[in-house]
Amino acid sequence: MVWSTADVPDQRGRTALVTGASGGLGLETARVLASRGARVLLACRDTERGIAEAARVGGMAEVVRCDLASLESVREAAAQVRRRVDRLDLLVNNAGVMFPPYRHTEDGFEAHFGVNHLGHFALTGLLLGLMHEVPGSRVVTVSSLAHRAAARATRPDEARSASGHRSVTAYGRSKLANLMFARELNRRLTGAGAQTVSLAAHPGLSATGLWHSGAPAWLRPVAATGLRLLGQAPDQAALPALRAATDLLLAGGGYLGPGGSAECGGGAVPARSNRASQNELAQIRLWELSQELTGVRYARSAGRRHADRRVTESAP
Repeated sequence: MVWSTADVPDQRGRTALVTGASGGLGLETARVLASRGARVLLACRDTERGIAEAARVGGMAEVVRCDLASLESVREAAAQVRRRVDRLDLLVNNAGVMFPPYRHTEDGFEAHFGVNHLGHFALTGLLLGLMHEVPGSRVVTVSSLAHRAAARATRPDEARSASGHRSVTAYGRSKLANLMFARELNRRLTGAGAQTVSLAAHPGLSATGLWHSGAPAWLRPVAATGLRLLGQAPDQAALPALRAATDLLLAGGGYLGPGGSAECGGGAVPARSNRASQNELAQIRLWELSQELTGVRYARSAGRRHADRRVTESAP
């Protein structure tokens, strides 16, 4: 039986925050959650566009300004969320850039790594205090098939590199970081005895706005062919993240993607990931690097063999 939006359970009484929710997969995710009764916070860089989309989403949809390319903006967004709500049931780390038209974030990080990973790492750490006592709460981080293009995580000397502006490898490493973060976060949450679990998902291949922001010339015909033959609409591509967020039978630590040809389209099912994404020591090193670079430190506990596992809200 293929899982669909019809399988999303009643979300009344739940509050969700979705990053990158002013378009594409994030907007579709927010729309479905709102249609099931959730209060949905659309975390958007462009608030004017976000407000317009929130009106179309309907239900209890509202906008929080959050520019993941700025750690100051991330901190302000987290503070605003904490002022508005006293609990958070779902955090969907969906926003991302691919071949962006700039080389560095406001804080000087390579754009893919800074936006796709570090911004979400910081935001999650600053919001977990609203989640870890909430039964059924979930953090869902959206990765990509492109993580398989990365044989390893970003190194400290590459975090501020200017060479990843239009690099497939840099994008792949950022999506590998998303998957590694989701798995390490789940281990730490489990070790802390938190109610929250962490999962990851990828959308397969979908014609969203990411493909129109400066892909290298050699990749454009390849992408166009792939999208034509294997691509799917955003409402279908959002299914893995929606299932990870709402199917409470799924255990923490899971990774979902489309079940069709080459995982490019089809129903939401358990997905494959590369060896690098399963390297626990590399996950710990990435976690420690992310804490150092963002200033958001997750609290320590003695229950971890290689590193601390207890997770609480922290401020930089």
